[in-house]
Amino acid sequence: MTEGVDAANMTHDRPLLEVNGLKKHFPIFGGILGQETAKVYAVDGVTFSIDRGETLALVGESGCGKSTVGKAILRLYPITDGEVYLAGNRIDNLPAGTLRPLRRRVQVVFQDPFSSLNPRMKVRDILAEPLINFGIVRGGRELTERVGLLMDKVQLPRDAIWRYPHEFSGGQRQRIGIARALAPGADLIICDEAVSALDVSVKAQIINLLVNLQDEFGMALLFISHDLAIVEHLTHRVAVMYLGKIVELADRRTLFAKSHHPYTRALLSAVPVPDPTAKRQRIILTGDVPSPINPPSGCRFHTRCPFAFDRCRVEEPVLRPVGEGHVSACHLDHVPGGQVVPMAA
Repeated sequence: MTEGVDAANMTHDRPLLEVNGLKKHFPIFGGILGQETAKVYAVDGVTFSIDRGETLALVGESGCGKSTVGKAILRLYPITDGEVYLAGNRIDNLPAGTLRPLRRRVQVVFQDPFSSLNPRMKVRDILAEPLINFGIVRGGRELTERVGLLMDKVQLPRDAIWRYPHEFSGGQRQRIGIARALAPGADLIICDEAVSALDVSVKAQIINLLVNLQDEFGMALLFISHDLAIVEHLTHRVAVMYLGKIVELADRRTLFAKSHHPYTRALLSAVPVPDPTAKRQRIILTGDVPSPINPPSGCRFHTRCPFAFDRCRVEEPVLRPVGEGHVSACHLDHVPGGQVVPMAA
């Protein structure tokens, strides 16, 4: 096993990122002796992959575990179980002292562009920090020029490098965050709700910027979001999460046109459509999302699913093919006319 992420040993015949059976359980301590009394099953067996230059959107309601997946990949959380590979090299079990190559190849853009930037540092220093830390540029005139080029890429004026984060708008701060992620030449950028705190018009600008940068630099994106309207314009494939598990995964067009899982259908039915005269049947889910401390037996969605039957309550569904490149974790099958019937046991 290698003791780091060696770029020279990276293989290009495998996906850039592979996540296999990822679990992250948070212990809950209580009682007089402070013993572990329960667990939060935040992520409970997630598997997916991302190819080079691809965008995979990870979507779901708040609390479904999608941000925890991103932080586990970044090694901000130690994982409970599972494996994570970057270009064929396993990274989830690397010692802390060997993570520097990983930090360079996997970067992140956080949700809040203000709290993720050091308020005491000028933009020049914020963007220069990864360039110096990873030995890309030593300093002086070359460093200033490299920082200026990064500002060009995110469509901000070069003279703004002498300003502090509080002197920018939210959208401009997020552009700085993107520039910082680009600085070390990352292969993968994890965007954790990167546009959810922005105004609608600014969201569109940031999404267009990410698309253009991906076309230019070829990096992959893991785009974590709860906004399916935004996802539709950015991603290549979509993975839908519910209560710590992926319940459906497909390419963008298939998911939006032929979604299979009842939970995905409910999410899509709430997405606004441009034509106000267009009719869409809204699917209203009843009940609350169950607690990740004590998830339901069988299918975790059965307590809110309008199509649940006996099998759903006792047998946990696994992801199975329902089309080319399309998998769904549901005991239901489609029949002509858009109806849903129980799947044969």
